[in-house]
Amino acid sequence: MQSTIDKKDLEILGFKTSVASRIIREAKFLMVKKGYDFYDNSKLGVVPREAVEEILGFSLTIEKKSA
Repeated sequence: MQSTIDKKDLEILGFKTSVASRIIREAKFLMVKKGYDFYDNSKLGVVPREAVEEILGFSLTIEKKSA
């Protein structure tokens, strides 16, 4: 299982683009709040899976297809 998630992963799970973007933004804010200033970067688009799960309140299962 992957340890990071981006907007496309959330869209694959069925979230609309705007909702996926908002989840990533909230996860970045959460990580900054926890002391990881690295996530205070507008160009960064990946966040830890655990941060997204904490926001959503349930576990995610994402499997990327290998090319």
